[in-house]
Amino acid sequence: MKVFIKNMVCNRCISAVEDIFNKAGVGISSVILGEVETEAEVSVESMQRVEKELLETGFERIMDSAHQLVEKIKNLVITKISELDIAEDFLLSEFLSSKLHKEYSALSKTFSQNENITLEQFFILQKIEKVKELLLYNEFTLTEIAGKLGYKSVQHLSTQFRNSTGFTPTEFKKLKEHNRKSLDNLYYF
Repeated sequence: MKVFIKNMVCNRCISAVEDIFNKAGVGISSVILGEVETEAEVSVESMQRVEKELLETGFERIMDSAHQLVEKIKNLVITKISELDIAEDFLLSEFLSSKLHKEYSALSKTFSQNENITLEQFFILQKIEKVKELLLYNEFTLTEIAGKLGYKSVQHLSTQFRNSTGFTPTEFKKLKEHNRKSLDNLYYF
């Protein structure tokens, strides 16, 4: 049985969800971002315990196919950005279409209708949040960050960063309070 879970964005989320299923006595065969596969059908009582724990931990079971698709899109985008290997000629439309085997226009429409933000805006906001993280860790120069996240130039990255945050990357680094947001709440203003 597959159970789809909202707000799983990292390996710690996978671990937390595994713990919830284990504590409820539900055997699992695999857990990936946004999806748990159980070893067998889950009783109504056990699923209610799991759903209650998921909600208390900041997750949520997804029942309908549109929300499941949106969660798959989010997880693909977040994973792609976290790899820090986005080519300069990367096309979000081609990437998502090939991974999900659906027309990009249908993916984009479903995403926008369910999230009140376009896929492109979501992608940019996720990249900007990754830029913030990398700036704070001070491991890479701005030029290196631009290259890892598919920006054509540092100027392009800086412009997009300023449009999203109100600060240049340099100004952001100098701030005492950096106002980073969790990935699952990134686009709720």
